[in-house]
Amino acid sequence: MSRLWPTGGLWRHPDFLKLWSAETVSQFGTQISNLAIPLVAILVLEASTFAVAALATVLFLPFILFTLPAGVWVDRLPRRPILVIGDLGRAVLLATIPIAYFADALTLEQLYVVAFLVGVCTVFFDVAYQSYLPALVEREQLIDGNSKFEVSRSAAQISGPGFGGLLVELLTAPYAVLVDALSFLASGLFILAIRKPESHQPVKEPDAEKTSLWSELKEGLRFVLGNRNLRAQAGCTATLNFFFSLGLNAIGLVYIVRVLDLSPAVIGVVFSIGSIGAMAAAFTARRISARLGVGRTMLGAALLSGPALLLVPLAPADSPLPFLVAAIILVSFGGVVYNVMAVSYRQALCPPRLQGRMNSVMRFIVWGTIPLGNLAGGALGTWVGLRETLVIGSIGSGLGFLWILFSPMRTVREIPTEPLDVGLEPVPA
Repeated sequence: MSRLWPTGGLWRHPDFLKLWSAETVSQFGTQISNLAIPLVAILVLEASTFAVAALATVLFLPFILFTLPAGVWVDRLPRRPILVIGDLGRAVLLATIPIAYFADALTLEQLYVVAFLVGVCTVFFDVAYQSYLPALVEREQLIDGNSKFEVSRSAAQISGPGFGGLLVELLTAPYAVLVDALSFLASGLFILAIRKPESHQPVKEPDAEKTSLWSELKEGLRFVLGNRNLRAQAGCTATLNFFFSLGLNAIGLVYIVRVLDLSPAVIGVVFSIGSIGAMAAAFTARRISARLGVGRTMLGAALLSGPALLLVPLAPADSPLPFLVAAIILVSFGGVVYNVMAVSYRQALCPPRLQGRMNSVMRFIVWGTIPLGNLAGGALGTWVGLRETLVIGSIGSGLGFLWILFSPMRTVREIPTEPLDVGLEPVPA
């Protein structure tokens, strides 16, 4: 049996495998909900274009409101309990959707409330999760670990939407959400099983016994905003996320259902086939960066976004499937390669005591643009039309690479081998 199990890298790291299993299970469930919850609004509650975009906005609104203080608390507290509470909280919240539907009491207002509270749990989970990985594995294993997480995410993106579309067809959209609730329950149990003690030291300022939340937060802000490479990462990712949300994320599903007239099952298959690009990226990101360097790899990945997204509004109504599949393949490939490099670089660069605040500042900047993009997309989709809004989002996404191009980040060859002190600039290789 041992011959069938790989022996290199993190394959023999039992605690990492538990964290990886937790992430894998929840990723599969989340892909189902990403399709099912908007379809609850579109098909069951017959929501308007703006209402569907507002639902996506509400889901990401907590990243504007709570991400920065979440980083302080993640640095103050042990991270594993935060992960468990985040998983179990999302399981309970999502389970209320099929329960309300069964009782004939489901409303759009409930979807908004659930989306917002799930977003709050996700804020704390994501900041803690990205801060927990460097404490669980060695620094030289970060790219390997993040690549494995992206393999899971990619596999979920390939099979999750197709399975989700089938579940929506067979069970209706509200009951499909129950699968995601169960996945978060399973994820929490995997994290509970991790045995490695977390060597967590509460944050302390050198000249004070007790610090305020604001003073701790400022240290994280200085680390990110005072570093040219991290500023470039934040600007690039924020730009990509804003315009992607304005276009495909906000009104893409409405466009595909109401203009291209595709069924939930076909939509699921399209997203599943298209996500092969993400799987390919997860397996090749490390080799690409070894050949091109970390900075050039990020630059090339960001360049893919705009041209790829343009394929969606250019898709002819009589045969849209090849265009949609090609768009998703290219976008998912570039997105995964970019994320593996960006996340691994900043995890390795940041001192352990600042991981929570660094991640929270980055998440605030790069995910804080998502609800703004969703809201703008819903308004533009109503005002100028769905296809025109998709074109605007595609063109805007094509500008994100400029942040990397005009920064020292483009010349970085390798992941840092030692963390940086606050306020210091990285020396390009």
